[in-house]
Amino acid sequence: MHRSASRLTRVLACAAVPVILTVAGCSSDSGKGGSGSDNSKKKSDSSASAAPSAAPSAPKPEKAAFDKLPDPCKVVQAKTIETLVPEVKDKNGTATKSNDLANRAGCSWHGLDENGLKGSDYRWLAVSLVRYDSHASLGSGNKRAEEQYNKQLEAAKVSEGGQNVKVEAAGGVGDQATSVTYSVKKDVDFFNTTIVARTQNVVVTLDYNGAAYEGAQAPDQKKLLEGAIAAAKESVGSVAAANQQPQQ
Repeated sequence: MHRSASRLTRVLACAAVPVILTVAGCSSDSGKGGSGSDNSKKKSDSSASAAPSAAPSAPKPEKAAFDKLPDPCKVVQAKTIETLVPEVKDKNGTATKSNDLANRAGCSWHGLDENGLKGSDYRWLAVSLVRYDSHASLGSGNKRAEEQYNKQLEAAKVSEGGQNVKVEAAGGVGDQATSVTYSVKKDVDFFNTTIVARTQNVVVTLDYNGAAYEGAQAPDQKKLLEGAIAAAKESVGSVAAANQQPQQ
C-alpha cells in the first residue's frame, strides 16, 4: 500500500508539470533510464536515412552533328545558278545580313532575261540556313531543328496571296524535305516553289520563283520545282562538306 501511495504521489506531481517538462523529467519512471532520448534519436536517424535522395540530373543531349554553316553564297554551284537564273545580275549572289553567321546565313540571286518582242523572263532564287546546337533545357540540335522545320513548312503553306497551293514530299533531300508550290496573281502570273529541308541540326529553306513579262510564256511550274529540288540537294550537300574533318 505504501508503494502504491508513493507512486500515485509521483504521478500526480508529474501531471502538474508543464508538458514540455514532462518528457524530460518524468519519463525516467518507466525504469529504463535515458532510453526515451535514445529512442528519439534512433527515430530521427531512421527518418533521415529514409528521406528520398536528390533526383538524378537529366542526361545531356547528344552533341549537334554540324558545328558550322557553309558560305551561303556558295552552297549552290555556279553552273546551277546560271541555269536557274538566266542573265543573273550577280553570280556571287547577295548575302543576307546576319550577326551570327555560325547559326544563321542566307543568300539570293535574281536575273531578268530580256528577249525583245518575245518578252522577258524573271527568276529569283534564295536560300537560308539555320543551325541549332544541343541544349540541356531545350533538347538536342536535331530535335530543335525538326521543330523549326515544321514551323517553316507551315509558314510556306500560308504565304500571302498564294493560290493553288500544292504540298509534296521532296525525296532525296536531307533527312526530311517538303516542297510547297503556289501561284500569285499580280500584274503577271507569278509562280513560286519553296523547299523546306532538314539535315541533322540544320534547316535549309530554298525559294525559287519566276514570272513572265510583255508576252513571254509563263514559267513551267514543273521545271521550277525540278530546279528548286536540285538546288536544295546541293545546299544540303554543302552543309555536310563544310563540316567534314580534314584528312591527316
